Amino acid sequence: MAMKNPPHPGRSIRVSCLEPFDLTVAEGAKALGVTRQTLYKLLNGQSRVSAEMAIRLAKAFGGTPHTWYGMQTAYDLATANKKAHKIKVVPYLPKKTKPSLRQANV
Repeated sequence: MAMKNPPHPGRSIRVSCLEPFDLTVAEGAKALGVTRQTLYKLLNGQSRVSAEMAIRLAKAFGGTPHTWYGMQTAYDLATANKKAHKIKVVPYLPKKTKPSLRQANV
């Protein structure tokens, strides 16, 4: 079951990857092969876990890319659901179609 209000994945990265190893942002960025600024933005919820970053996280700290990317997806969906009441759409109702030859011969 999906969480109603999952944390931004950056929080999980800080708690699960940096803090247990006493890594600074610069050291974590080096391990991931990214700039310090890139990791800083991710940790502070200013950027997203991309597919490439998910692979980097899995290679450097474990888990699977699907897990890391899934955290981002869960966060994005929860954020979007908070605004769902503002999304206006018209349900699509297909027009009645003529029966195909196959249907007519049945």
